[in-house]
Amino acid sequence: MSIRILVIAVLGLGVFAPSAFAQTPAHHPRGVNARQARQAERIRNGVQNQELTKGELDRLRGDEAAIRAEERVYRRSGNGLNAAEKKDLEKDLNRTSREIYRDKHSHRVPGQ
Repeated sequence: MSIRILVIAVLGLGVFAPSAFAQTPAHHPRGVNARQARQAERIRNGVQNQELTKGELDRLRGDEAAIRAEERVYRRSGNGLNAAEKKDLEKDLNRTSREIYRDKHSHRVPGQ
């Protein structure tokens, strides 16, 4: 009887253990502000890892500031963001995201 329990316990661990160690996908908060925060974090990481030059950093910060200003104008014009405004901001954020990636992987010498 005890061998049967041991075999069942071992088989149970073999079936359920992998699911206990499986990583769940990262949940990112949605929305324009959350995306802006994630992109700002990517830029900060690029500065810390010396993957961005001063010129790249200045340009990316300018792009971020322009998107924030555009969002402020949109939010003041009505009740939050409508679908077209959100789509426009997402397009701008997509472009900036690509620029962040390109700049971080450009292999330029930082500090120039």
